[in-house]
Amino acid sequence: MFTQNITPAVKDHMDVQLSFFTDLSKKMFDTAQKVSEINLQLAQELVADMTACNQQLMSAKDPAEFASVASTQIQPCTEKLRNYQQRLSNLIANANAELTRTAETHMPEASRTAAAVTDELVRTATEETEKATQRQRAVIDKMNESARRGIDGLSQSMSRGADQNPGQDQPYGQPH
Repeated sequence: MFTQNITPAVKDHMDVQLSFFTDLSKKMFDTAQKVSEINLQLAQELVADMTACNQQLMSAKDPAEFASVASTQIQPCTEKLRNYQQRLSNLIANANAELTRTAETHMPEASRTAAAVTDELVRTATEETEKATQRQRAVIDKMNESARRGIDGLSQSMSRGADQNPGQDQPYGQPH
């Protein structure tokens, strides 16, 4: 369907878009890696705390000591969860800022190449429209010339026929 190869403007625009999406993907991957790290760190801390808590609970001598150990373990776990939530919020905010900076870095070039592609498309469309218009004019001119020759030929035949048969151009029923 397309008769042209990829134009330099389109290639430039595709390269800029690829670079932009590559940088965005890197930032997203880095963020996902950091989220995984803090998730793993939280899980390790909670497992270590639970193991220590379970050992203390199992060594409790009576229900009062058991309840005391259990209640003292709630505060550190809650603090770890709050710390995790804060770190996750900071990580997401930093990732958002990084993605925004990345987009701001690439947007001027992407806009420039998109404008170049648009200009090229408009220029190409104008040229193709002009070529189509010229082809249509040529066809119409040929049709007009053929019609003119046909009419001229018919006129010449009729005038030759009238010269060879004088008086036949009078209406029927009238004397010669």
